[in-house]
Amino acid sequence: MLKFSKMHGLGNDFIVIDAINQSVNLTASQIRFLADRHFGIGCDQLLLVEKPVKSGVDFKYRIFNADGGEVAQCGNGVRCFAQFVHDKGLTDKTTIAVETNSGVIYPSIQEQGDIRVDMGKPHFEPNDIPFLAKQQAVNYFLDLPNTQRIEVSAVSIGNPHAVMLVDNIDTADVAILGPMIEGHKDFPERVNVGFMQILSPNEIKLRVFERGVGETQACGTGACAAVVSGIQQGLLAREVTVSLLGGQLTIAWPDEEASVQMTGPATQVFDGEIAWTMINNQ
Repeated sequence: MLKFSKMHGLGNDFIVIDAINQSVNLTASQIRFLADRHFGIGCDQLLLVEKPVKSGVDFKYRIFNADGGEVAQCGNGVRCFAQFVHDKGLTDKTTIAVETNSGVIYPSIQEQGDIRVDMGKPHFEPNDIPFLAKQQAVNYFLDLPNTQRIEVSAVSIGNPHAVMLVDNIDTADVAILGPMIEGHKDFPERVNVGFMQILSPNEIKLRVFERGVGETQACGTGACAAVVSGIQQGLLAREVTVSLLGGQLTIAWPDEEASVQMTGPATQVFDGEIAWTMINNQ
C-alpha cells in the first residue's frame, strides 16, 4: 500500500507522499492516474518528501503536475510540505531548509498557524525564465493564434510566469487565453499565466492558469509573480494582499535585492492508502 496525505493551500490541492519511510518511484502515467479526480485520488500536484541531496538542508521537495510532468517550484505546495513534515514528526523544527530543483527555500511555521516562505529572489532576465526575447523589459507583447495581441510581464519565481493586467477577473477570458499563453512559442518550457486585477496599491485579485494543470483555486508562485510584476510597473506597494479563488495570501517584496516572502495557510484534509496493484496497472 502507498500511504499519502491529501492537503490543500487555499483550494490548490495536493497528494503529499513521504518518500523517506517508504519506497516511491512513480512514472508519469502513474502520477496522472493518482491525480485523476474520477479514477484516482485527485489533485492539482503530487508532492514528494525526500531525503536531501545537498548538505545543510533538511529535505528535498519534488513537484509533479497533474499531467505527470515535474516542475521546479510550487508556493502553495511548499506550505503544505512544511505542515506535512512537521505534523508527521519528520522534523521538530519550525523553520526548515528545503531543497528544490530551483534552489533552497525556507518555510517557517508561524505561531498563528500560517506558513511563511522565503521564495528567493525573482528573476527577470529572459534566459532565466526562460522566455524568448531580445532584451529584458518590464512588459512584452505576445501575438496569439486568434490574431489578438496582448501585453504581459514575465518573471521566474523558481518557475515561469506571465502576468496580464485585466479590468475584472470575473469577466477575464481565462479559459481561452490561459491555454494560448501557456503554450506560446516564446515560452519554451510553457508558462503559468496570471490574470491580475488591481484594487489598490495594497490589494489585488488574481486568477491563475497553471501549466499542465489548468485554472486552479490558488497559486502561490503566481501570487508572488503578480505582486512583483505590479511593483516593477509602479502599480503596487511592497506588501500586498492577494485574493485568489480559494482565499488570501500576503506577499511582500521589501526591495529589488530581497527575497519574496509569501504567507498563507496549509490544510490537512485526510490521510489514506492506495493499493500498489491499482497504481502499477497504469
